[in-house]
Amino acid sequence: MSAHEFILPDLGEGLTEAEVVAWLVQPGDEVTVDQPVVELESAKSVVQLPTPIAGVVESLGGEVGQVLHAGEVLLRLAPVGATVEGTDAAPETAPAATAQHPDTATAPAAAEPGIAVPTDAAGEESGAVLIGYGTRTAAASARSSSAPSRFGRRRSEGPGGPERPTAEPTATSSEASEPSAPAAEAADGGEHHGLLEQGRRSPVISPIVRRLAREHGFDASELLGTGPDGLVTRGDVEAFIRELDDARRAPAETAAAAPAVSAVTAPTPGGDRRVPLDRLQRAAAAHFTRSRREIPEATVWLDVDATELLAAKRQLQEATGERFGMTALVARFVVAGLKRHPSLNASFDADRDELVLHSAVNLGLAAQTPRGLLVPVVHGAERMSLRELRDAVQARTEQASTGAFPPDALSGGTFTLNNYGTLGVDGSAAIINHPEAAMLGIGRLVQRPWVVDGELAVRTVTELTISFDHRVCDGAEAAAFLTYVAGCIERPIALLAEL
Repeated sequence: MSAHEFILPDLGEGLTEAEVVAWLVQPGDEVTVDQPVVELESAKSVVQLPTPIAGVVESLGGEVGQVLHAGEVLLRLAPVGATVEGTDAAPETAPAATAQHPDTATAPAAAEPGIAVPTDAAGEESGAVLIGYGTRTAAASARSSSAPSRFGRRRSEGPGGPERPTAEPTATSSEASEPSAPAAEAADGGEHHGLLEQGRRSPVISPIVRRLAREHGFDASELLGTGPDGLVTRGDVEAFIRELDDARRAPAETAAAAPAVSAVTAPTPGGDRRVPLDRLQRAAAAHFTRSRREIPEATVWLDVDATELLAAKRQLQEATGERFGMTALVARFVVAGLKRHPSLNASFDADRDELVLHSAVNLGLAAQTPRGLLVPVVHGAERMSLRELRDAVQARTEQASTGAFPPDALSGGTFTLNNYGTLGVDGSAAIINHPEAAMLGIGRLVQRPWVVDGELAVRTVTELTISFDHRVCDGAEAAAFLTYVAGCIERPIALLAEL
């Protein structure tokens, strides 16, 4: 049967693989152009990927939990109206099948990632340049009625249902057949939300929740969650971990509870533990190391009186009836400062010994998310009014609360703003977000004695810190940018001349 192949596109930022979190469609489902079909977790975020063409799902390129690489077949689509066989079968691994049976493969040899390649007749197609991401802004898609539960069927599951992980090397066959203390309570009809149940597939959205459970030797989806629609929260996982810890401390239950400890995090004789890094942590470690290795950075800082900015913020709210956060206000000052000092909105091309001055200000916002430290980007900040910039910053902040961003939200940054004052600290010698040239940090707002017009007064003070690549500019240029932003904070009305 002729079919279209949807190839997993290059995810950008050096990311070449992603794990299938959930399929939003199943074989036999009819899909339209730009309809989200799968949730993928990369080293940076969880995204829903839309299909660039319409058709009937013929087969899926992998199962939930499987890691796919850019260039592999994500799914196959038959033309609308075609009969799709074997829709009740488990998803197949398309790349492996193609390799084993080359005579049945119909994709051209030079298929590009993100391009759906028709093998015979073409259906309705997306007109996007990067076809894998579609042409329209797709809203988050609900799962099809024929799709499995939140995480579907994992590769370890057979037709009879899921299999439990076997992380119990020290248990005898008789011990393996006995449930742990919490599991035994579940068999006896206990109602506590922290009990595991083999075969249960509760929804688990947060990658950090799944990782926390894996590190303690169990599958978070086997808990009965207390969130909406049975969603498993971090509190549910931590409550069950406490149950395991209590069971291990009880002398009578020590032997039964010991197998629940993951082998990879088990204490060594000296009391140390080894915890493997997940995909995001590995990517972050490599990124930090590259920045420190390649960028000769320097840091300068300055204490700033922010009293007038806070007063202007209140006046702005009274005049408009709208709220404007400190991050958005400082972001506006940063954009104005980068126009005056473009060498800081740049990157260094070491291969050609050239400084690349970026025409657009794509402002990164360092954010602590459930998936760790990420830097979502507000693209085209130089074209935005204060209100538009505020709304864009707020949108990225809301996305950071879940760690789920659109595909382009974590790439293309040219300068980073880091408001680490929300963490309760004054300053930081930050690591520059490679390949950018600089990062501005804002410390906490605190009341301090300050000399005003020759007299001592109590003022609200913050600390500004800029880390910069010394290859792109000298300290004088970085200091000039820093003092300009500081001047805007101390006298916000001065920026009116720039508007």
